[in-house]
Amino acid sequence: MLLQVILISLAAVALAGPQYRPDYRHIGIVSDTREDHGDGRFRYHFITEHGINAHATGTPGSRGQSNIQGGFSFPFPEGGTGEVNYEADELGYRPQSPLIPTPHPLPAHAIEQIRFAEDQRRRG
Repeated sequence: MLLQVILISLAAVALAGPQYRPDYRHIGIVSDTREDHGDGRFRYHFITEHGINAHATGTPGSRGQSNIQGGFSFPFPEGGTGEVNYEADELGYRPQSPLIPTPHPLPAHAIEQIRFAEDQRRRG
């Protein structure tokens, strides 16, 4: 979970950064398909000229949210491709990728919170 928060935070910082750079070059979109039914059902797929490929499909969830299955891939500068597939639903965000180290070690404070919650549950 911590790794997911870190990855999402890094992505947000990257997207929020200044858009003008002297060496900035526009990266064209080769393909972009989008569909939204307004009821939690949607689909998108886009590909950039540099090989970034992202896709997702949403379906209505049991609690009013969209349940999402999707993925993205991107080329590494040194060659090869990184790929992440994910599901996001009532059970949370669950990425799968050989890029994500496993098992995911829990930080000490998270382990303590889990123990505390288990104690509370046992006590009623």
